[in-house]
Amino acid sequence: MKAAMSLLLIMLLIFSCNSKTEKKPDESAVELSKVTTKTQLEGAWELVGYYNYMDNKVTDSFSTSIGYRQVKMYTPTKVMWSKHIPRDSTEWFGYGSYTVDGNELTEILEYGSEMMSKIIEEKKEFKHELIINGDSFSQIEIDEDGNRIYAENYKRIE
Repeated sequence: MKAAMSLLLIMLLIFSCNSKTEKKPDESAVELSKVTTKTQLEGAWELVGYYNYMDNKVTDSFSTSIGYRQVKMYTPTKVMWSKHIPRDSTEWFGYGSYTVDGNELTEILEYGSEMMSKIIEEKKEFKHELIINGDSFSQIEIDEDGNRIYAENYKRIE
C-alpha cells in the first residue's frame, strides 16, 4: 500500500507540473481575417451609365460615351478610381477609404489627380445612397433635402 501511495503521489506531482499552455489566437491571423472579410463592393467595377432623377424617379438614363472609361476598385477598406476621357488630356483619379453602412456608401478621399486634389481641398467626404444588385451597383447623389439627383451605374469587371 505504501508503494501504491508513493506511485499515486508521483503521478499527481507529474500531472500537476505539466501545465497546459493555452493556445492564444495569433493576433496577426485575427487582423488578417478582419482584412480579408470580403465586402459586396470588393473588386473592380466599370461605369456603364447614368440616371437623372426628378421627384426621386428616373427621368433620363444614358450610357457612357465610346472610349470613355471610369473604373473603381474596392479592397475591404480602400477605394481607388480613375477616369479616361479620350478627347481630354486632364487626368482624373482618386484614392482613399470607404465604408458601407446599410445602404449608405461613404468615400473619404486622401489624394487624387491635380484636378481632383482641388476638389478634395474643398470636400474630402462623399456620401451616396448605395444599391447593390449582384454584379452591378448604383451610387446615387442625394441633395440636402434627401432627394435623389443622379446615379452612376457600375458593372463588375472582376
